Amino acid sequence: MADVSDPKIDEAYQDVRSDKTETSWLLIDYESDRSDKLVLTATGSGGLQELREHLDDSKASYAYARIQYANDKESKREKFILIVWIGPGCKVMRRAKISVHSADVKSVLRVYSIEVPAREKDDLKEDPIVVRLRKAGGASYDGV
Repeated sequence: MADVSDPKIDEAYQDVRSDKTETSWLLIDYESDRSDKLVLTATGSGGLQELREHLDDSKASYAYARIQYANDKESKREKFILIVWIGPGCKVMRRAKISVHSADVKSVLRVYSIEVPAREKDDLKEDPIVVRLRKAGGASYDGV
């Protein structure tokens, strides 16, 4: 089991979900290589582009992000995504625990439209994620 008891994680989660703040993402990392305790390591308001800069190729991390997109000129949608990052240099034992630990993370980062598995930073480009969100959202006015 992963320890997700850090109160800062829930505070950041509420902050990302709030319409009253600019915070659009949060990043959770393991406290150390041998620990199963997760801690909040960063938050930001620069979207996925900024989040990508904080990902470490040697780590496994979890992120939660707000994505805003327009269906047409008149409407905007905001959806939330859960990102499970396994960097290309992540150690084998850490990789092995990710599927089990993801369930614990999902108990804290509860509300999201899609889960995005990411192995390379290019997996977090916004356009393909928006396509997936539109498909998951049901109503599509673009024929996507």
